[in-house]
Amino acid sequence: MNVTVIGVAGGTGSGKSTLVKRLQEAFIGDDVVTLCHDYYYKAHPELTYEERTKLNYDHPQAFDTEMLVEHIKALKNNVPIEHPVYSFVDHDRTSESVSVKPSKVIIVDGILIFENKELRDLMDIKVYVDTDADIRLARRILRDVCERGRTMQSVITQYTSTVKPMHEEFVEPSKKYADVIIPEGGFNSVAVAMLIQNIRSLIQSSK
Repeated sequence: MNVTVIGVAGGTGSGKSTLVKRLQEAFIGDDVVTLCHDYYYKAHPELTYEERTKLNYDHPQAFDTEMLVEHIKALKNNVPIEHPVYSFVDHDRTSESVSVKPSKVIIVDGILIFENKELRDLMDIKVYVDTDADIRLARRILRDVCERGRTMQSVITQYTSTVKPMHEEFVEPSKKYADVIIPEGGFNSVAVAMLIQNIRSLIQSSK
């Protein structure tokens, strides 16, 4: 089975999830699975909750990218995988896992997925979602307070201490590896339509 791997990167709150949702809807008949880099945060059962809240979750070393690479390779070889489940409330990996069957289209989503060359080289199309920092921060606050039970103060503290510096050091520079840069991500309907058409052509040519 020919597999098309699409990477969707960009800063926190840039609109990656909305873009991924649009792609999932467009390729639902083609068998599509999504692997989020966030699933692969490293487990830290040896640390207390307080210690885990102080870790830098925006650095490449926070992720088990090696496992993600192996999982994509397995899916491309028609082998099912079990991806980990991460709790943003507990800041730790849970004991659960999710079964994923091989598919024709694999979407890989995450802020740092273009930072790692081995992961990057597995992708057929690399898309970077480019959105202004003030909009990204506002979305981050809404998401973390409403969905992850965080306080506004803790979100802003984390943003200024790790999220913003790591974005400038790792995320923004990785934009140079993108094949396509989409301002506002999934909210940019014209760019999304063109991207979907491009991916369809790629899938057709690989059959």
